Amino acid sequence: MSSEQGQVAVITGAASGIGRGLAEHAARRGMRLVLADVDEAGLQAVCAALQDTGAQVITCATDVGQWAQVERLRDVALEQFGGVDLLFNNAGVMQTGHSWEISAAQWQRVIDVNLHGVINGIRCFIPLFLSQGRRAHVINTASLAGLLSSPLMAPYTVTKQAVVALSETLHHELAQLGAPVSVSVLCPGAVASAIMASNQAAGVAGSALSQWLDSSIRQGMTPAELAEQVFDAIDHKRFWILPHKDFKPALKRRMRSIIEETNPVFQMIDTQVTTDATR
Repeated sequence: MSSEQGQVAVITGAASGIGRGLAEHAARRGMRLVLADVDEAGLQAVCAALQDTGAQVITCATDVGQWAQVERLRDVALEQFGGVDLLFNNAGVMQTGHSWEISAAQWQRVIDVNLHGVINGIRCFIPLFLSQGRRAHVINTASLAGLLSSPLMAPYTVTKQAVVALSETLHHELAQLGAPVSVSVLCPGAVASAIMASNQAAGVAGSALSQWLDSSIRQGMTPAELAEQVFDAIDHKRFWILPHKDFKPALKRRMRSIIEETNPVFQMIDTQVTTDATR
């Protein structure tokens, strides 16, 4: 599928970071946009800026972890534009700390947004895409944390690895059906944003990591640079979107450890390659 003028894109987590970068790029391509986020003020600011450029944009305040709100997002898109061509399941939050010190509420919050948000998007929009009978594309934002594991990031890593598995499964299911719906999974390293503002650090270790990650993330790839790569992948129907390449030796070590059944060994790599910002 290629992203073309007049197509309709639904983007969650669109008020800042990666989501805003995707929205700005889509607007430059002449797409019609439905932007969603829990940050209503940020959402309205993005909407106003894009409308000033002549883009057709509407917003829908949405907590993606809530099924009814994602249903409403879909219905708003249909009422306004009559269909949807691209779905970006992009909203996400961060949580750091030792896995046993992170509270049940903190675990649930990350699971609700990072994983249930993608599940809700798939359950709401895939039936629509199939009923439309035309080309469509789903882009799920995971992370390099979806491919590699790091200490002190358990909820984030668990949910992002689940998003990768879910995306692969969805790809296979749609292929079996011969459906005109493509899937991509986005696994970036550090992309400049304020995602760490969503972190509720657990313990001293979590607090120190939060400061370190925040500094690294803010110096990461720009959302505009990332969006260029994402839309190129959409144009060429590529499943894997891996904007940061330097992580591959670490991934090879992990795969070799699994195949050879050796115990995992954590090796630090550049933080701009191991974390991402999904809002």
